[in-house]
Amino acid sequence: MPNVLITGCSSGIGRALADAFKAAGYDVWTSARHPEDVAALQAAGFQAVQLDVNDGPALAQLAGHVGELDVLINNAGYGAMGPLLDGGTEALQRQFETNVFAIVGVTQALFPALRARKGLVVNIGSVSGVLVTPFAGAYCASKAAVHALSDALRMELAPFGVRVMEVQPGAIDTSFAKNAGAQAELLINEKSPWWPLRDGIRARSQASQDKPTPASLFAADVFKAVQQSQPPRLLRSGNGSRALPLMAALLPKGVLETVLKKRFGLGGTL
Repeated sequence: MPNVLITGCSSGIGRALADAFKAAGYDVWTSARHPEDVAALQAAGFQAVQLDVNDGPALAQLAGHVGELDVLINNAGYGAMGPLLDGGTEALQRQFETNVFAIVGVTQALFPALRARKGLVVNIGSVSGVLVTPFAGAYCASKAAVHALSDALRMELAPFGVRVMEVQPGAIDTSFAKNAGAQAELLINEKSPWWPLRDGIRARSQASQDKPTPASLFAADVFKAVQQSQPPRLLRSGNGSRALPLMAALLPKGVLETVLKKRFGLGGTL
């Protein structure tokens, strides 16, 4: 029986992926940070572990339990929203620790297991790493870094027979917007120079729920790609996943920035 390990499975994309692989007969390992989410995953029939993806010793212990591994899906992540200078370097570091550093840490810990089966690494990026918007700079930067890391890992792991696929979701129906909105509200206050633009900040935090694709359909696309004898280097799935990168590629930079500034209330002066 093939097996897969998926990080960040408490809800949304991670849980949908776990359901899709389980339905296809995979032995599914899942992780979540909170005990109640781990319990829910175990009750649903998954092998579930409580895991902080930035905890090196915990990752080493997990690798010992898993043994050999066919597929690793680096899904754990979150979106830090708000002006870059309001969040500062502390918010940027937290964003990169979970969305970027953890991908290297988890993959490093599980590399022997993947090498044994000549497995596949799937990194969940985002179209936000291609089309950068205001009030999501830390998140966009982290996902752009995921794209670069995926390209580098693909070349570096090739001699060992381990493949790498990057996935760039568009708008997917998950709790991402709710969580991102909560993150944004932590920064929005009257002391911020961007306080007059708070409606634009809130609008950006909810942008991922613009006609979202059901998470189950997205998971089905990912599973179908994983099953291919030669999985694609890049998979785009979900509403906007093709149109937004095309817009970023074709529109002159100045025009694109003008459109985005108008969209999120940055057209005037403060």
